[in-house]
Amino acid sequence: MPLRLPDRLPAIDLLKGENIFVMDDSRAHKQDIRPLRIVILNLMPLKITTETDLIRLLSNTPLQLEISFMKLKSHTPKNTPIEHMMMFYRDFHDMSKEKFDGMIITGAPIETLDFEQVSYWEEMKQIFTWARTHVTSTLYICWAAQAGLYFHYGIPKYPLPRKMFGIFPQKPLQPQLPIFRGFDDIFQMPHSRHTEIKRKDILANSSLQLIAESEESGVSMVMARGGREFYVTGHLEYAPDTLHNEYMRDRNTRDDVDMPRNYYLNDDIHEQPLVTWRAHANLLYSNWINYYVYQETPFDINKIG
Repeated sequence: MPLRLPDRLPAIDLLKGENIFVMDDSRAHKQDIRPLRIVILNLMPLKITTETDLIRLLSNTPLQLEISFMKLKSHTPKNTPIEHMMMFYRDFHDMSKEKFDGMIITGAPIETLDFEQVSYWEEMKQIFTWARTHVTSTLYICWAAQAGLYFHYGIPKYPLPRKMFGIFPQKPLQPQLPIFRGFDDIFQMPHSRHTEIKRKDILANSSLQLIAESEESGVSMVMARGGREFYVTGHLEYAPDTLHNEYMRDRNTRDDVDMPRNYYLNDDIHEQPLVTWRAHANLLYSNWINYYVYQETPFDINKIG
């Protein structure tokens, strides 16, 4: 089954070129089935890139998904055309009466700030609270994972001496969970962050389950409320060249930027990145949609919450 996307979204043409079946709203309205409603709060600076990365992963399900994009009223993006935001995104306030089967909240390039220093923190708190009564399952990514754990459970974040940057092996700690169906004993995950959450803080909170971690990059996945919330500290959604683009950008402006680890073939930036995470990324998103959204959400969407 296809993904149902807003008419003229740039990702449609990009993904059709990859033979991914997507459907615009005009065609989808002619089908008499209830799609799963997924809302994406996209806080990343390059909106179109992140949209495409996430949609690519969500496309690997036989279910029809209706994708909506949420934006903050208290923040104006600087790196995405205003026309794109006006055409494809809606303010949280305008969507707050609606209910959704699943929600994805992305990372944001603000992790070195204290949460209370973030200009849109008050609106984020409203969204975190709203998601618990209006969404069946929410997937928090990178900064959003740290922010959600802090807001809901008081879990602090800690600065790292050097940026956690590269591809790191992760171990599922509860491989019997449906989220890990089809996973190997070890899977790879891209990370790009200056802060971390600590294992001891997660284990000390009985409401949280540490479900995947790495000896190198630390806590990688936390589950809460029986799968109603997942917190992922890395970026399984990243495209093959994303870390390369970040590295090229940062090393041209700073002198303390390390090469992403376990990424380039032979650690040579002139070689192609060695892609080792995409299969498990597809599995994770498919398992989330199937086991924690589709099989848990009510047919009558108004009964969510």
